[in-house]
Amino acid sequence: TNSSSNALAADARSLNTLKLQAGKNTPAAIKEAARQFESLFMRELIKSMREATMKSGMLESSGGELGQDLLDQQLAVQMSGRPGGLSDMITRQLMLQTAPTPELPVPQAQVTPAGVANPMPAGPAQAGFITRHEATAARVAQDSGIPAGFMLGQAGHETGWGKHEIKLPDGAPSFNLFGIKAGSGWSGKVAEVRTTEYSNGTANKVVARFRAYGSYEESFRDYARLITQSPRYAQASQQTGSVQAFAAGLQRAGYATDPEYANKLSRAINSTLQLQRARA
Repeated sequence: TNSSSNALAADARSLNTLKLQAGKNTPAAIKEAARQFESLFMRELIKSMREATMKSGMLESSGGELGQDLLDQQLAVQMSGRPGGLSDMITRQLMLQTAPTPELPVPQAQVTPAGVANPMPAGPAQAGFITRHEATAARVAQDSGIPAGFMLGQAGHETGWGKHEIKLPDGAPSFNLFGIKAGSGWSGKVAEVRTTEYSNGTANKVVARFRAYGSYEESFRDYARLITQSPRYAQASQQTGSVQAFAAGLQRAGYATDPEYANKLSRAINSTLQLQRARA
């Protein structure tokens, strides 16, 4: 054991130094900080046990106390850092607290309407949107297996909780709540909307064709078909047990080109689920 480890283990005032060392976020630094925290804890434990059981005249002298303290320190250092011990538990906790959020790949396929990806949930608007569509979402969820809260959260995110729905040229609603584009296989009505599409992380304004429906329920059911029947979204459709996994699966499959889509969608779905639980 090196001298710096001995000093840190014996000096409670160096706790801040240990925290800074752990904050370097490297596995080696975190492991060493955890070991030294354990050493400090063991030293105090040994000292308390000795004081409770040993009070002899020789050890009550200043020299005796210093010698015993050094022995306690050495024993604490030797006992710390063992596999399965306290330091392993501290290491795992520090690693969880300092682990960076993984970066998701930037998809290059579909676009979302301009201004739709950015809005955040806004209390009354979000509650009103959910109340308006939750019965429809519940029916589609029963048939498709996609949780109603997931669909409501995504529809709310795509439309800014109803504030930025895609319109037809005459201003009539397209009922498209999920920003699904009209590809070559679409034979229904179409709404052309100016959108923001990301390419290699750069935002570009384009005009894209989006599907138009006869009702909001048609929109929900078309979305459910797309997610559950398209091989492109097969992985995401199997991850409805986790909000984050579902959102990340959609982004990896190219549902939207916004590089922050999964994070934004996760927040929208989580806030929707929280609101639903509060009203239950």
